[in-house]
Amino acid sequence: MSTSVDCPFPENEPLRLQAVRSYEILDTDPELEFDALTRVASHTFSAPIAVVAIMDADRLWFKSKLGLHIPELDRKIAFCAHAIVRPREAMVIPDLLSDRRFAENPLVANAPYLRFYAGAPIVDPTGLALGTIAVIDTQPHSFSDAQRDALMDLSTLVVTALQARRRALELQRLAMTDHLTGVGNRVQFEKALAAELSHSKRAGTPFSIVCMDLDGFKPVNDALGHAAGDEVLCEVSRRLSTLVRQGDVLARLGGDEFAIVMRCADQASAAALSERIVNTVRQPVALSTGQTVRIGVSVGLATHIDGVPSAAALLARADRALYEAKRGSRDRPAAPSPTL
Repeated sequence: MSTSVDCPFPENEPLRLQAVRSYEILDTDPELEFDALTRVASHTFSAPIAVVAIMDADRLWFKSKLGLHIPELDRKIAFCAHAIVRPREAMVIPDLLSDRRFAENPLVANAPYLRFYAGAPIVDPTGLALGTIAVIDTQPHSFSDAQRDALMDLSTLVVTALQARRRALELQRLAMTDHLTGVGNRVQFEKALAAELSHSKRAGTPFSIVCMDLDGFKPVNDALGHAAGDEVLCEVSRRLSTLVRQGDVLARLGGDEFAIVMRCADQASAAALSERIVNTVRQPVALSTGQTVRIGVSVGLATHIDGVPSAAALLARADRALYEAKRGSRDRPAAPSPTL
């Protein structure tokens, strides 16, 4: 089977890919808005196949598909690769077998023996083509100017759905982000904890939570004021962010309390992270005023095992461990006074 079809790339391909990533749409679950548009496209143009497709770096991924049973295509054989090069107009191929660009395409020369393609680029507000909404058939078709316009209108509706989806994600992130430090808040922590507990019960994989409470933070706040305290909290958050792995969730629970949900992590992994946390947080913090302060941190750990019935029980176990650390540890950094 020949796959030597030329695969064009837009001149602005790096920017285009950056725009695609910004929508966080790739490999997401089906969503009603996009499935409705493929049904409308199929019905409007009497086509057995309709797709909302996003062009990734090396694949065409289907956000929604009707009449297809595959999740993606190699970019080299995707008709959409040609359509996105000219983002201001629909690309219509009445008979793919008669077009020299596609006659040897494996989708045309072999099963499913496609013969017709019409695709309208999905163009974001900056003019970058993210993919296409397309209708496809195994029989040749004519396609009027009015139909071209209608297909372009559907592509506008896809962009509208993408924009609304991105705004919703941004609002969701804001609702789960600590406004001072930029890390997660208690809502995000509780959501991550519940999700990880559910996954652990299904898959049988361990995970851990790490609860932290700063030592010596109140003297800093009392002596130097809330602005200095806020700087300390932001710096601690930045340091903690450098220690967590991708997929773990760091959150500020309130005041000077922090926590981490560690995915697929046993007690030993959590203990190793805790040691790194203590050593990292105790390093001096330089304030914008030129002053330097030192704080410490107490850490409590809990790892999910079969006997832990709920997220609340696991969190209570970590809280008890944190209380014991604050009460009994004698080698943690002492609650210091600010260095003026």
